[in-house]
Amino acid sequence: MSTTENLRFLFKGVVVDQTARDYVEKRLSTLDKKFMEEVLKTEVEIDLDKKGKFRVEVMIKTPRNLFRSENTTDSIESSIDLTVEELQEQIVHQKDKVRTIRKRGALSLKKKLVVDAAARF
Repeated sequence: MSTTENLRFLFKGVVVDQTARDYVEKRLSTLDKKFMEEVLKTEVEIDLDKKGKFRVEVMIKTPRNLFRSENTTDSIESSIDLTVEELQEQIVHQKDKVRTIRKRGALSLKKKLVVDAAARF
C-alpha cells in the first residue's frame, strides 16, 4: 500500500485548494520507494498560525513504526518539502538501524558456529 492510498487531510483555519492537495500527494508519493513495509495510515494536518505562517504536520503509521514530522514556513509548498525531507531521513535511519541489527546478529551467530576439526571441505 502506498503512502497516498490511505491519506487523510486535516485543515484548521485554512482553506486549501486542489492544486495544493495535489502537490502534497505528489511529494508524499516520493516516499513510496523508501518504505520497506506497508503503510497503514497517512495524516496531513495543515493549519495557519497567528503570524500567518503555515504549519504542516505529516504522520505516517506503519505496522512497526510511526514517522512524524512538522514544519512551519510562509507557504504550504515549502513546509511540505521540508517535512518530506525530514521523513526521508527518518526512514533511511530506521532502515540502517534494522540492517545493522541483522548484520550484528549474523556476526554473533557466525562467532558461535563451531566447525568440527574432522570436517572435510
